[in-house]
Amino acid sequence: MLGTALSRLLGLVREQVIAGLFGTTAVTSAFITASGVPTMVYDLLIGGAVSAALVPVFSDYAGDDDGLGEVASSIALLALVLLVAIAMVLALFAPVVVWALGATTDATVYEQTVAMVRWLLPAVVFLGFSGVSSALLYARRQFAYPAFAIAAFNAGIIVAAVALAPLLGPGSLVVGVLAGAILQCIAQWPALRRLRWRLRLDLGHPGVRRIIALYAPVAGGLVVTIVGIAIDRNLAWRTGEDSVAVMRFATTLVQLPLGLVGTALSFAILPTLTRLAGEHDDAYRGTLAQGIRLAVLAMLPATVGLTLLREPVVALLFERGVFDPTSTARTAGAFLLYAPQMPFVAVDQLLVVAFYARKNTLTPMLVGVLGVSVYVAVGLTLIGPGQMGLSGLVMANTAQHIVHAVVLFVLLRRATGSLHERPLGGAVLRATAAVGLAGGVAWLVGATLPAAVDVPSRLLLVGIAGAAFAGVYAAAVVVLGVTEARQIAGRLCARLNRGMK
Repeated sequence: MLGTALSRLLGLVREQVIAGLFGTTAVTSAFITASGVPTMVYDLLIGGAVSAALVPVFSDYAGDDDGLGEVASSIALLALVLLVAIAMVLALFAPVVVWALGATTDATVYEQTVAMVRWLLPAVVFLGFSGVSSALLYARRQFAYPAFAIAAFNAGIIVAAVALAPLLGPGSLVVGVLAGAILQCIAQWPALRRLRWRLRLDLGHPGVRRIIALYAPVAGGLVVTIVGIAIDRNLAWRTGEDSVAVMRFATTLVQLPLGLVGTALSFAILPTLTRLAGEHDDAYRGTLAQGIRLAVLAMLPATVGLTLLREPVVALLFERGVFDPTSTARTAGAFLLYAPQMPFVAVDQLLVVAFYARKNTLTPMLVGVLGVSVYVAVGLTLIGPGQMGLSGLVMANTAQHIVHAVVLFVLLRRATGSLHERPLGGAVLRATAAVGLAGGVAWLVGATLPAAVDVPSRLLLVGIAGAAFAGVYAAAVVVLGVTEARQIAGRLCARLNRGMK
């Protein structure tokens, strides 16, 4: 959790640096578009495989160092070959890729984006090896190194941008991505030195065959997802040169609590669910249900609190340098439409790994195709002439994730039986009542404070109203009998008592 918190904090600082240096401009949109290309390659070949195939299969070999070394070495070599080959092809066809992503409204922006894509593609090789390494460590229940490795990646971007922006302009961000990807690999190496690596590609190894079989459906779904991302970028550019940047900064507020809650829970729970699936179904369902309740308990207040304080929070985080009040208003408005999906996405991340733990990668893939279809249908409907433009795209994204979570929950319920819906429903109702009470108190407190027009007044508003919200919510969930809240409070009290003795 500390590593994840640090990585998310540095990720926020990274976005603050980008906002301050380049704002919601075409240059920022160009970098976001270009950096999305290696990210899509990584997600297709490695990122999507970590939870779906690598961790479940590596976990089967966790007690056998020789076997784990054999399968991990083969997968690492296979990933290296594929990533280098695809990076070379994409570098050759970078102009076509940028055209498909829609960055064609201005010739200068187009050429700049093409150059960025070509310089950024080598980073995917380092990111790929880091992804395989993370899966190995997750399977061995070593969670700290991968979490801190992501922090190293963000630190590389921050340092390079601050130090080199006066000389290289947006090129400093490219240097930062390359440096961060290398640092991410180096940060995990101490935990991997004792693994028995072999310079051999054995595609006939049972573990390698199992990984490929598990990942094939996921890869098919990711292809559809990547097509959806390409459509998203293309449509966003059509709604304005700043739209891609606005969406990026708004989703930063979404991803910060999601990373601390949904992503952290899903990676921590996957190895346990993998061991319990099939042989201990009651424990499997109970563990998953508790994870879902924890996700809801944490994400409801994050959603409501950030929604209430969205404008002062955005201004406090980003409004400096090139990022002006207009950028703040645009970003806060986009976040308001993104926010409803946050609890659903946190639960959805747990549901996806629950299917992966059962060695079922086909169902999440098919539901992912459905989600992309919902996004495209809603997005094309809402951004037409005289329609909602950027707001329509954001609403389409929210609809996509809500539909995905609901459908996946229903399908998992059918596959496994009861997911303890009654305790879950009770916890959601109590948490909703608590968050409603806390939101009302925070609104009243905020109404009595001075208008947030500068950094001190914004700090005052966010600090006091946020503290009032958090305090009332924490007390309310305990008083209302939310089991997980009482467990957390009890453990905190026990630790405090031990520390005082």
